[in-house]
Amino acid sequence: MLVAEGIGLSFADSGGKAFSVLDIQRFAPEPGKMTVVSGPSGSGKSTLLYVLAGLLKPLKGIVTYDGIDIYKMPERKRDAWRRTRIGFIFQDFHLIGELSPLANATLPATFGRAPGVRERAHALLKKLGVPAERHTIEQLSRGERQRVAVARALVFDPPVVLADEPSASLDRVAALELVSVLTGMAADGRTVVVASHDPDIVAKADIRLFLQHGRLNNASAAVAA
Repeated sequence: MLVAEGIGLSFADSGGKAFSVLDIQRFAPEPGKMTVVSGPSGSGKSTLLYVLAGLLKPLKGIVTYDGIDIYKMPERKRDAWRRTRIGFIFQDFHLIGELSPLANATLPATFGRAPGVRERAHALLKKLGVPAERHTIEQLSRGERQRVAVARALVFDPPVVLADEPSASLDRVAALELVSVLTGMAADGRTVVVASHDPDIVAKADIRLFLQHGRLNNASAAVAA
């Protein structure tokens, strides 16, 4: 289980004055549920995901996975942990344009031995409806590219999926398809945390949280199935 406790993080403005970005007492997203964190732009939603993923160390507090403090791991070990435990869906996809859908989806495997990953990536692309035979992702629509990013995030079958404004650049049809994928991930037992203000994603959340000035609201609303 992924747990963040006593998280504090601040940045400096253009004048050098520090301002709080995150001030979170405890956040423990539940496996098997989709937690959606909404809030105004600049409220710290993306920053929270980066902290949870081991990509941005907070100034105070701890992030643990199954009781292990991830920021006490050596960087190389934390990178290996993230590849197999965290699936991160970036807002801007972070795909390589000249590579094929399959090559993009298997990119995380280039950093270490991963038997069977090519077969799994091919199966994921097929399940998500992506034409894997295309030579480059530049031949794909934005919705298809987003699904390539989803396949890449799932290629190691991670127990935790973090999605940063995943529908921000999609039309409504593609966005609704993505919502179905995200809810399916949670239904499979994964911990799914989505930073989004998209009403279609918020409406499908099992747990809704609101982040403002770096602080999560105290109560989460469970959404009836």
